[in-house]
Formats: sequence, C-alpha cells, structure tokens
Amino acid sequence: MAGSVLIVDDNEFMRATLRRLFASQPDFEVCGEAEDGRQAIDKASQLYPDLIVMDLSMPQMSGIEAARILSHLMPTVPIIIFSEYSDVLSEQEASSLGIAAVVSKSEQISALLGEARTMLCRRMAA
Repeated sequence: MAGSVLIVDDNEFMRATLRRLFASQPDFEVCGEAEDGRQAIDKASQLYPDLIVMDLSMPQMSGIEAARILSHLMPTVPIIIFSEYSDVLSEQEASSLGIAAVVSKSEQISALLGEARTMLCRRMAA
C-alpha cells in the first residue's frame, strides 16, 4: 500500500518537481498540493495524508505556523520541512513544533526520499 503525501510549497515548479518525484516511487502517491500554510491545513483536514512535505517560507502562513497547527490537528501525521532555510530550526525547535524532520533543498533529493520512507514506515508500524 502506497503512503499518501501532501506537498506544500509556494513555488509551482517545486511542487511539480516533488509531485513527479513522489509519483515515480511505488511506495508513495501524491494526494494533494497546497501553496501556503492555510491551504495546507484545509487540504490536510480534507485528505488526511500519511505524510506532509512542506516548505518553511510561504505567503499567507509560514510552514512553522502551519506545522504548529497541523501537529495539533493530526498528531500522528509526520511533517517534513523541505526548505532552503532548514538551518533556521534546531532539531529541538522542530520537534517542539511537531516537525518530524528537516531536509535542506540543497541536499541530494535522495535525502528527502529517505526521510519520507523512514517517517512512513514509523507511521505504518504504529
């Protein structure tokens, strides 16, 4: 069974890239996309994904604000922050916000897939 992923990024090109990446993997399916934190909360509430991959810096509502709300609404759904600004959050800060992992956009894309698989395996095992 494939894990469903909600992709949240204000950059249309990045959303399309992530959509193609996850869609090309047999263990993932993209259930939806959002352009900012507010849309992420709405879409996640409708779709209840197995995993959320979200940027930090977005208009309307940042990834930090959205993660704080989503982690209360859906505490079992892992949130991975995928951002150019991943160094602004320490592991402790990320954890306190309900963020399961932080991956830099400057890393190899395999780092994001690795974290996504780890989070999905933990969720399915729970």
